[in-house]
Amino acid sequence: MRWPAAVVALAAASTSAVPPESTQRALGYPSLFLLVLIGALVPVVPTGALVSSAAVVAFHQTAPFSLALVFVTASLAAFLGDAALYWLGRRGLRSKNGSRWLEAIRSRAPEERLAQAREKLAGHGVAVLVLSRLVPAGRIPVMLACLMAEWPLRRFARGNVAACLAWAVTYQVIGILGGSLFPEPWEGVVVAVALTVVVSAVPGAVRRLR
Repeated sequence: MRWPAAVVALAAASTSAVPPESTQRALGYPSLFLLVLIGALVPVVPTGALVSSAAVVAFHQTAPFSLALVFVTASLAAFLGDAALYWLGRRGLRSKNGSRWLEAIRSRAPEERLAQAREKLAGHGVAVLVLSRLVPAGRIPVMLACLMAEWPLRRFARGNVAACLAWAVTYQVIGILGGSLFPEPWEGVVVAVALTVVVSAVPGAVRRLR
């Protein structure tokens, strides 16, 4: 994975000359919303690292409710992105020619992971959808399983609310932990990104060992 190094370099460069808090707020929240939304639609953007980094910056700000705004921004963007991707996937299933969005979802859901997701979804329902956002690379197989089970958008959206809230809290806590260790925001960003990488790499490492 190459994106963590790029994120660390970008974070270090951007925080070496920290702009005023008002500028950070004016630019940071819309940027966070847009990047998380894009990351939900195109699952290559490191959205977890983005949320953790934003939480570090908010932790060091003096303005009230900064962390709360990061939480609301990230969870809302993730929810809207997931809902849009699911809607596009359902549209592709109904189309005779499919769609590139549906193919993109299928390409990121290996058969073994998809079979596991379908089995767990049939047995535990919405709880699996909630947990899927907390497990690295777990969101897309479960979303595809929901599509194949013909869940309506409304049912998926209801379960996905809790999933996005839990996801935003988890990565924000990682950012707060990283930000609380160092006096400078950029140092906390580096630690937060490193923690995010470790969390993302553990499930894959366990699977390879098995």
